[in-house]
Amino acid sequence: MSDKLSIASEMRAFDTKDRDFYDNLNDEERKKFSTYLIMKYGANVEGIVDLQEYYLLAHNQRVNENFFDLGRHPKLQWLLCTTVSPGMGTHRHFWLKPKKKVSNAKLAQFLQEQFPLANEDEIELMIKLNPKTDIADMARSLGWDERRIKDEL
Repeated sequence: MSDKLSIASEMRAFDTKDRDFYDNLNDEERKKFSTYLIMKYGANVEGIVDLQEYYLLAHNQRVNENFFDLGRHPKLQWLLCTTVSPGMGTHRHFWLKPKKKVSNAKLAQFLQEQFPLANEDEIELMIKLNPKTDIADMARSLGWDERRIKDEL
């Protein structure tokens, strides 16, 4: 792999607003270059909380919105990414793993039926905050018998 395409050098170019970085890649490097990785790493930075907050908010406002609509324009995606840095030197960026899906699909399905306007995150939070016995009590109050609770929850 080219030294230019190490995540460290890419993030250095990101932080220093090197708008010519993409243009300086040869054709083979451009094929390997991933603006998606820049997007994922760029939003997360170590340091003071205000700086972390700034990077995340700026990234959401400038890069995340409609990012995939520009998939055929990687240079434009790169240029959008370079607008995020506040120009305060280079920082250590890291990959934030996606959160795990709800492990109990039956409980999630039951709660989604009861709260159809709730989104997936809210359903997951309900499962985390409420013990299964409380959810079973809710099913009982809806007229479910013990057999149905055992089978469906």
